[in-house]
Amino acid sequence: MPDSPSGADALLLHGARLVDGRNVDVLIGGPLIEAVGTAGSLTTRGTRLDLRGHLLLPAPAETHLHADTALSAAAGSPASHRPDDVRRRATEAALLQLSHGATALRAHVGVGIRSGVASVHGSGRGGVAGLGALQAVLEARGSLRGLTELTAVAVPHVLTGVAGADGLAALRDAVDMGADAIGGCPDLDPDPAGFTEAVLDLAAAHGLPVDLHTDGEDPARLVRLADMARGVRSGVCLGPCAGLSRLPEGEAARTADRLAAAAVTLVCLPQGGCCRARLRGTPPVRLLRAAGVRVAAGSGALREEANPVGRGDPLEAAYLLASQRGLAPQDAYEAVSATARAALGLPEVRVEAGFPAELLAVRGDQLAGALSLSYSRIVVHRGRVVARTSAVREYCDSGAAALELPRQGRAD
Repeated sequence: MPDSPSGADALLLHGARLVDGRNVDVLIGGPLIEAVGTAGSLTTRGTRLDLRGHLLLPAPAETHLHADTALSAAAGSPASHRPDDVRRRATEAALLQLSHGATALRAHVGVGIRSGVASVHGSGRGGVAGLGALQAVLEARGSLRGLTELTAVAVPHVLTGVAGADGLAALRDAVDMGADAIGGCPDLDPDPAGFTEAVLDLAAAHGLPVDLHTDGEDPARLVRLADMARGVRSGVCLGPCAGLSRLPEGEAARTADRLAAAAVTLVCLPQGGCCRARLRGTPPVRLLRAAGVRVAAGSGALREEANPVGRGDPLEAAYLLASQRGLAPQDAYEAVSATARAALGLPEVRVEAGFPAELLAVRGDQLAGALSLSYSRIVVHRGRVVARTSAVREYCDSGAAALELPRQGRAD
């Protein structure tokens, strides 16, 4: 077996199983996969990790987290927006989702002027009112660099009329501060079309992607919103669109055709709602996919008021799409991996040479089993193992004491 050209910093994943049934070695050098060969065919002077008994997958990505309210349910009161609290919760939430396998994360963060505070547009970053939570999330983004890719979406409240002037000023400041994308909820503005136009114009001026919240219960409004977003080069996501599940099938199908023509990505939240969604539920993903709509899945509320038991687990989101919406396991996983990464503007990941080394190894040999029961996970980001989660099951003989571990335990 020839030695790898990689140096001591290379990583060899030995004996992993792929979804097509092959058992392979995967050689990683830096942020990219260097080679993939049959199990036992590759060597390295670097680190060797035995993945026999593991299924190796492209890492998932989290498309929809509210970083400023995550992990706040235990407080028993509205989420604190003190910057220190937001920074701590945002960091903890990102690391939790990294442990589940998500090596990229899009965090929605509320921005705007608090009641009774005058607009300070142009006053400089240190004095921007209503942007403390965003600043905290951006600081968390920096501290997490190298572990996970955290991007922040600035989410304003109202952008039109007299009340919207301050919101628009704060949104501009948020972009200047370093927000990675622009979002918001047009449904909550007195002029949804005006809100959408303001977001799209600012995004186009700065080359930023757009990620808008909408319940989607009014198909005409949803189609108008999608048509307004048609052709935006940096990409537009709409979600969670739970209202589409309440439409008659024919009307839902016509709406799906229009969404496909507008080339938007729909982000659904099968694990529950979020703080900006009035309706709960998952839109008809099979119908949408059949029409050609790109459908990604996110987690939504992560142990916050909108869902106090939210797990933030991409594999659970895929499981729910498969078990409740009838998607094939591979299609369901694609919604939290390939399509989710594309929605975030990230490069495609395959377990092939030349692709990014963004990988997730889970116990098992089939994807269906991984989605139904996969506690033990190994996460690779930019060619480096950044998280491990291990779980062991134990059983008792009938009438006997607990079995000793690890000799008779089983890891999942």
